[in-house]
Amino acid sequence: MKNRLALFVFLLIVLVSLTMHYRHFPKELIGMHVWRQTQTQSTIINFYEEDMNILNPAKNDRGVGDGVFRMEFPLMQWLVAGIYKLIGNHLIIARIFMFITGLLSVAGIYKLLQAIFRNETIALTGAWAFNFSPSFYYHTINPMPDNFALCCSIWGIALFFLWYRNQKSSLLILSGALLSVGALCKLPFILYFLVPLTFFMLQIYKGGFSKELAANVLKSFISILFPLCWYIYVIPQWYGNGIVSGVLDNEVPFITILDYLQHNLVSNLPELLLNYGSVMFFVSGFYFLFKNKSFRHPLFLVFLVWSLGILAYFLFEINMIAKVHDYYLFPFYPLLFILVGYGAYNLLKLENRFLKNLAIVLLMILPLTAFLRMQTRWNPYSPGFNKDLLTYKNELRDAVPKDALCVAGNDESHFIFFYYIDKKGWGIDHDKLNAKDLKMMIDKGAAYLYSDSRIIDTNPEILAMLDELVAEKGSVRVYRLKNSENTP
Repeated sequence: MKNRLALFVFLLIVLVSLTMHYRHFPKELIGMHVWRQTQTQSTIINFYEEDMNILNPAKNDRGVGDGVFRMEFPLMQWLVAGIYKLIGNHLIIARIFMFITGLLSVAGIYKLLQAIFRNETIALTGAWAFNFSPSFYYHTINPMPDNFALCCSIWGIALFFLWYRNQKSSLLILSGALLSVGALCKLPFILYFLVPLTFFMLQIYKGGFSKELAANVLKSFISILFPLCWYIYVIPQWYGNGIVSGVLDNEVPFITILDYLQHNLVSNLPELLLNYGSVMFFVSGFYFLFKNKSFRHPLFLVFLVWSLGILAYFLFEINMIAKVHDYYLFPFYPLLFILVGYGAYNLLKLENRFLKNLAIVLLMILPLTAFLRMQTRWNPYSPGFNKDLLTYKNELRDAVPKDALCVAGNDESHFIFFYYIDKKGWGIDHDKLNAKDLKMMIDKGAAYLYSDSRIIDTNPEILAMLDELVAEKGSVRVYRLKNSENTP
């Protein structure tokens, strides 16, 4: 009966989620965090079109170089590119891949809660609520490595607690491997290793060291060598990256930091991460945690250290997270929905009919509240960048040969503009292009200028270096550059 109920709820999650996302699958990359989405999708396309070496993820803003740009380990991007090799370059394939990854994350939350509580109601309500976290709902069809890292990390933790229940070595090895893949694909998830670390340290404290314990530690942590080696290699290449320095190199005023903290607490947490409908479950989770004295459980310290580690990460990166980077908060998800599932279960078993019925209603409206909160993020009339790039995407791509080197901007991201024109070359932002730099680019092979800045393309010094106007689509003008031996 329990298996049938779990299957029914999961099929319902799939059906409702698919219905909610269906009309967005064919859409281009638009909306919140389109910078990160186009960066990821460009890496996928460059694997597919140029080089499938997983160690060489490439970007389009590369000049005449190879564009190799190593950040997180690009396993997700490489896997999607591999599917492209079989089917072709279609954005919807990446979206479907991410959607399936999201469903696996939901299944992972279910398995995690089941392993922790051994209670079907907690597992099912937690998984249901997690699926309709507004931020998760939005990002689950967006090409972003954070989704893949979250999925692997959730399953890594779930398998660790399953190992704790039945002591099967294969589960511990697989847990460590998945935690390592999660950390490889997104560095903050390396903090999930705090769970096995704290657990084994408590075992040492209580019973001393043993050969069996040493073997278990090795099984759990041997895979961590892969993310450690990758990031030791690539982090020194992250010049000027604020993620590495965090608040240690902070130029944001302290009062602004306090504003960020307040916004994340009173807006991002209840509105984006939890869903307003789940706030009562979350608060109830804390209440019943103390009422039922769950803090006396032998594993409580494991969860406490894990939580403090994620909170420390949040405080360290608060100047980078600011008010907008909700996907930086993905590492919080399992902890949040452990409390949500626990709180929902305890409300549902109350004798108070009003609270019980209220809990049922809140669970039922979660899809609606997620839908209402996130629909504006897929608005093609406000895509989060110059709308003409979206409107005239095909015309701009066809205006010049695909392999022509181009100068393109304005684009602060140096990813969005190049993605939409499907070209490579030199990116410009904030009208920063002078005749000397343009001459250097032309000498190196730049053949065309894509510009949506009249400050740039009407500058007399720049104008003298432009040949003919090849195309004009909305605010974007495409010029052939003079004196270019490489002009096709």
